[in-house]
Amino acid sequence: MASQRPKKILIVEDEQEIAQLIKHYLEKEGYHPCIADTGIEAQKLVSSEHPDLVILDLMLPQMDGLEVCKNLRRKPETALLPIIMLTAKNDEADTVVGLELGADDYMTKPFSPKTLVARVKALLRRVNRVADHQPASFAYGPLHMDLARHEVTAKGQEVPLTAKEFGLLKHLLCHPGRVLTREVLLNEVWGYDYYGTTRTVDVHVRRLKLKVPLLNDSIVSVKTLGYKLLDQPRR
Repeated sequence: MASQRPKKILIVEDEQEIAQLIKHYLEKEGYHPCIADTGIEAQKLVSSEHPDLVILDLMLPQMDGLEVCKNLRRKPETALLPIIMLTAKNDEADTVVGLELGADDYMTKPFSPKTLVARVKALLRRVNRVADHQPASFAYGPLHMDLARHEVTAKGQEVPLTAKEFGLLKHLLCHPGRVLTREVLLNEVWGYDYYGTTRTVDVHVRRLKLKVPLLNDSIVSVKTLGYKLLDQPRR
């Protein structure tokens, strides 16, 4: 039986020491990393190398990481490409914008390379996981989710969702009426253990509500815990 090809990871980082450090740790884990030091080069490498995941710094020459993220999410062939953003600690506003544009996760500098690799592993594992014993579709009032076609429609109109928005909605639909903590959602949707305070879940819930107004009153925030999808949508 042929061995599975190493996963390709594109590192988009203009600080060479950081890029080489990430590359070293990824290679130790059997990944095949490549490096782009500008946003424009990153887009070219995505087209030519077809990476399985992108580690994307926000502060880049020529084209910043937010613009790269936006462009990748705009194209059907890269709309679901997993993206982990790297940001400075004082770039919280840009971090939120990046998550809203469709990044799957973020880490702030300085960061632990081992933790970053753990996030990479978890995100790829989640993307590649095949769900067993699940229905082919969900219906929630006028909202319909087709798992096989990876489509969501509301009142007959298709709603474009990122991979994590889709996964978050699916998990909520699987457990109507149940309070889902942020820890549970991070583990089940993002595929890794809870690492402490994060706005990832909150930003994705807010983005989901913007895209599907039906969910505005149906996804309820449970103070200090997480979120709950009501058994039936509110009219």
